[in-house]
Amino acid sequence: MQSAAKTPDEYINSLPEDRKTAISELRKNILNNLPDGFTETMSYGMLGYVVPHSKYPAGYHCDPRLPLPFISIASQKNFIAVYHMGIYSDSKLMDWFIDELKKQSISKPDMGKSCIRFKKLDQIPYSLIGELASKMSADEWISKYESTYKKKS
Repeated sequence: MQSAAKTPDEYINSLPEDRKTAISELRKNILNNLPDGFTETMSYGMLGYVVPHSKYPAGYHCDPRLPLPFISIASQKNFIAVYHMGIYSDSKLMDWFIDELKKQSISKPDMGKSCIRFKKLDQIPYSLIGELASKMSADEWISKYESTYKKKS
């Protein structure tokens, strides 16, 4: 579900109360842990944490007019989603995250390639998502992106 909101605050304020609380807490944990070099924005109708054009002028290979995406969070129809491009491109980071998630969760991780889905809002590991956000700098992400994705395009 893509939102037409123009700002992160507008996006959050458009959500039902339970989702508003969960997304706000995720946002807080990401912003408190995200390394310098990333910017919060609306991206693909979600809250996005991106490498801005001022740091990476080439932008996203799928649409160079867009900044390079890194993390997004969204309230989807049946779950809250965290999209993290770093875990998709770095198997060590993915392994670390899954191990930590299993330690903190009573249910099996519900994940796609870069998507982490939380159907039960009371089981979102907010501090773990914050820690995950801290694990890759903007420069590390740019390097990983260029070596992993840009060769293919």
